[in-house]
Amino acid sequence: MSESNRQPRIMLIYTGGTIGMIEDAVSHSLRPFDFSHLIDNVPKIKMLNYVIDNISFNPPIDSSDMNPAHWVQIAQAIERHYASYDGFVVLHGTDTMAYSASALSFMLENLRKPVIITGSQLPIGEVRTDGEENLITALQIAAAADRHGTPLVQEVAILFENYLWRGNRSTKMSADNFNAFKSNNYPSLAKIGLGINFNEDALYRLPHDRGPLRCHYELDRGVMVIDLFPGIERHILEHQLATPGVKGIVLKTYGAGNAPTVDWFNEAIRRAVERGIVILNVTQCVNGAVHKRYASGDALAASGVVLGRDITVEAAITKMMFLFGMGLDASHVRRALSHPICGEMSQN
Repeated sequence: MSESNRQPRIMLIYTGGTIGMIEDAVSHSLRPFDFSHLIDNVPKIKMLNYVIDNISFNPPIDSSDMNPAHWVQIAQAIERHYASYDGFVVLHGTDTMAYSASALSFMLENLRKPVIITGSQLPIGEVRTDGEENLITALQIAAAADRHGTPLVQEVAILFENYLWRGNRSTKMSADNFNAFKSNNYPSLAKIGLGINFNEDALYRLPHDRGPLRCHYELDRGVMVIDLFPGIERHILEHQLATPGVKGIVLKTYGAGNAPTVDWFNEAIRRAVERGIVILNVTQCVNGAVHKRYASGDALAASGVVLGRDITVEAAITKMMFLFGMGLDASHVRRALSHPICGEMSQN
């Protein structure tokens, strides 16, 4: 059989989430149902003429319960079946989808096949569900290849409604709209309308000299996020910075990376860095980046805080977990945070 006539082989990994929920007849609350019913509710899948196999979390989980152990399960499933399938579709709840997409992008080193993460805002059994279209489109993208049979998408991506986004550049922007995700600092990988129009210039490509898929399963949870706000108290910040077991902190600052200029603030940050805590400066804004533009941001940099530039909070925290999980010391983690690993931040 020629490459052009071969049936694409896709592995579906069902973790849970709204897309696989059904309303309980008694309580009227949403609960997960058996994966086979998911396929029964989308008969159009059979029209794709793909070979589709599936793996399900048992039991399926709400994405609010997603944690690094679940990311390991997903990555292990991909590694185990990597050679047998052309692409992978992960069905996932929306609340932590951007965290999972970011984590998997770091864990799946040298990925050259599509890992498309999708879900829905309404259960797939609802009349107006977005789940059916998202699932079908995700399968089509996972199967998409050029005339040589090379996958068009070779990274972890989020497919939701009208757009395909780089996973480690994405953030959930709406709890109500079908277009729930956006990548504010990186263009879409594809726009979905009457057709699927790929933005080939935005698609990630590995250098040719990189080796085969290599999966990393050690993730260090000794990280945290601190969100600055006007009126933050000295003793509270110092208590957070001294949290036992914390190795890395994502510091969400104002605007282009600004923070209070009072002496006690910068002194607290400086002492934490001297104790070996890695602090990454990430903007609270949904668009833009951290720059060495203002005196307050310069003071943080002078204290040893790493500039996060345009990285998302989701990518920042999972990148820290990944780097510390590799056993790197603080100085090596600081250097690695300053440079992109798999397209999660701009070069400069």
